[in-house]
Amino acid sequence: MNVIDLINSTKSTAFSFEVLPPLKGTGIDALFRTIEQLKEFDPKYVNITTHRSEYVYKDAGNGLMQRARLRRRPGTIAVAAAIQNKYNLHVVPHILCSGFSKEDIEYMLLDLQFLGISDLLVLRGDKAKEDASFKPTPGGYSHATELIGQINRFNEGFFVDDTPIKVPGVPFSYGVACYPEKHEEAPNLETDLQMLKLKADLGARYAVTQLYYDNEKYFSFVERARAIGINIPIIPGIKPLAKLSQLTMVPKTFHCDLPLALSSEIQKCKSDEEVKQVGIEWAVQQCKELMAHGVPSIHFYTVSAVDSIREIARQIY
Repeated sequence: MNVIDLINSTKSTAFSFEVLPPLKGTGIDALFRTIEQLKEFDPKYVNITTHRSEYVYKDAGNGLMQRARLRRRPGTIAVAAAIQNKYNLHVVPHILCSGFSKEDIEYMLLDLQFLGISDLLVLRGDKAKEDASFKPTPGGYSHATELIGQINRFNEGFFVDDTPIKVPGVPFSYGVACYPEKHEEAPNLETDLQMLKLKADLGARYAVTQLYYDNEKYFSFVERARAIGINIPIIPGIKPLAKLSQLTMVPKTFHCDLPLALSSEIQKCKSDEEVKQVGIEWAVQQCKELMAHGVPSIHFYTVSAVDSIREIARQIY
């Protein structure tokens, strides 16, 4: 079964979450502890993020610095396989344009087929830290729709150079990202919705939203999506606030608004622990309202929020 089948076969609102591969050299035990804390809530799938390499500067001696590429979080495919093997959970690795060539992507698809992993989340990904705007990797793609085209062609039984695959294997099913408050680079929400429609028309089975804190924006986004013929499930993505610094960091990093009622409560807090409790209460109410409106699934972003998500899940599932 693919993600969409797992969601559709769940009578109540499905639960899923996203994890990051561990930092290079730190081992996988901390990630396994995250899985242990949340698996009791019957996650229908677990997403594993992918991170591009970045430039770092290393001391080369004699007062010189040498620029080199470093991937701080390698191992997305290996982490997906480890979770699948250890916990028998359905896994969904992210596949990006950012930082990867067409050939890189092709070999990732082959490796995933060998592992029996047939679900993907397809994304353009973020720009490199050293770039002012997104630049495609040499031999890679500028847009997620181009990456979708390669995956579709692979599913049809052809490599990126159009040579046939002798044994095609199980085709991939995939979801995509969407943005209730629009992607930061989109000129307007209408243009952003048209891009989501194109992804759905190309074969995306569902969409997962960027994190947000105002359900009215989600409901409005879904309504506008349906009005232009986007009929795939649109899964809300939730991340509870847990630190005082997130009052300014989250809107800046994720280009989303905090409702006045939420920001006012956070401003009253004197410690991260107080913020954490406010974040839990807000997310619980947010999720209960989403469930009351019949959303098919809720997806949680776990970074710095595992304990909070466990408490939220305990209250709503």
